[in-house]
Amino acid sequence: TILVIAEHDNSTLKAATLNTLAAASKIGGDVHVLVAGKDCGAVASAAAAATGVAKVLVADAAIYEHQLGEVMGDLVAELGKGYSHILAPATTTGKDFLPRTAALLDVNMLSDVIEVVSADTFSRPIYAGNAIATYQTADAIKVLTVRTTAFDAVAATGGAAAVEAVGFASGYTKAAFGGEELAKSDRPELTSAAIVVSGGRGMGNGENF
Repeated sequence: TILVIAEHDNSTLKAATLNTLAAASKIGGDVHVLVAGKDCGAVASAAAAATGVAKVLVADAAIYEHQLGEVMGDLVAELGKGYSHILAPATTTGKDFLPRTAALLDVNMLSDVIEVVSADTFSRPIYAGNAIATYQTADAIKVLTVRTTAFDAVAATGGAAAVEAVGFASGYTKAAFGGEELAKSDRPELTSAAIVVSGGRGMGNGENF
């Protein structure tokens, strides 16, 4: 059974979760989704409706409101003991807590996976993407972040997974949320944009763009 950690803002399920579910489906087996946050019932309902999800676990508590790496690491490590694979999107949030989870479980971690070869073999880019390395892991629990652009998202509708509350709450108190400053933009987030156009000094001038 595979555990996928949902990416969300306590009200909306992020598209990166659907791409990560696609990677999980290529591994094979039942897929469970963990939604951790505060007042995140709408996110849990959206996760339950996604194609291929067998169960949604909901950790709804104030301590998970901002998904701090320390408390999320504790939660995922505790719940992850019963799973063969733990997957999260390779976003700032996923890269924050999943290394801690792997350390607490005493297993290795694979980051930025772009291909699922088999249940224990995965490919990821190295040397700034100039080479692709394929790794086979013998760990009992495989922990990996998924590069979402490498997998087509599963359908956001069509599923009817059961939703179950999680009783475990992290007791970590050495980290606290201080604040955030979010830049407002009319453009889509890079993780959800259908097309990304980029240029630079090598273009020479605007006509070459």
